Amino acid sequence: MQEGKVIAYASRQLKIHEKNYPTHDLELAAVVFALKIWRHYLYGERFVLFTDHKSLKYIFTQKELNMRQRRWLEFLKDYDFSLEYHPGKANVVADALSRRGSDSEVVTCHMTHDYSLLEAVERICTDDIPTDTRVIICGQMRTQTVSIHSVLEGQQTDEQYQKFLGLAQSSDHPDWSQSTDSCLRFRGRLWIPSVAELCDEILYEAHRSRFTVHPAD
Repeated sequence: MQEGKVIAYASRQLKIHEKNYPTHDLELAAVVFALKIWRHYLYGERFVLFTDHKSLKYIFTQKELNMRQRRWLEFLKDYDFSLEYHPGKANVVADALSRRGSDSEVVTCHMTHDYSLLEAVERICTDDIPTDTRVIICGQMRTQTVSIHSVLEGQQTDEQYQKFLGLAQSSDHPDWSQSTDSCLRFRGRLWIPSVAELCDEILYEAHRSRFTVHPAD
């Protein structure tokens, strides 16, 4: 979370051996997983870690730990954070946003056992290709819905633009830079100005477009 608002989600399926973990270990494994995913943001920074498993608040003071918990505890000591309890019933947004509306639909796939049909399709696909030459054509599609030009225009209309531009042109502020596309960046990341239309467009593409990872209902 940033300024009290959720900005990212992460999840994965349990591995075979993890299905035998007790609840306490599963909750601790989720914490370790999150820290590994966002290590490049969290390492060296002070942050608050929220969990819906109340007993995790006392993990650092428990005297009896198994080997797995001890190993994870050593990993956690690399981070500077405080652990806070957040009731699971209050954390309903994470589950809602990470599910597509089509999850409830049952999709049935049928496999054909008509081998003659498969052989006919294979002949159609290969008969017209010379046997001494096989050509593979690779294609790549890059999607970019919010253009760099739109971001640049938004930056130039923001009241903070001249200030940040001066920082980018100063050798005393290495966090700020101006890339070859003339856009201002902070620590290598594109600075998104406080322009309502641009922010709305970015949020729409993040949660509503065909390319979104976490669609909102």
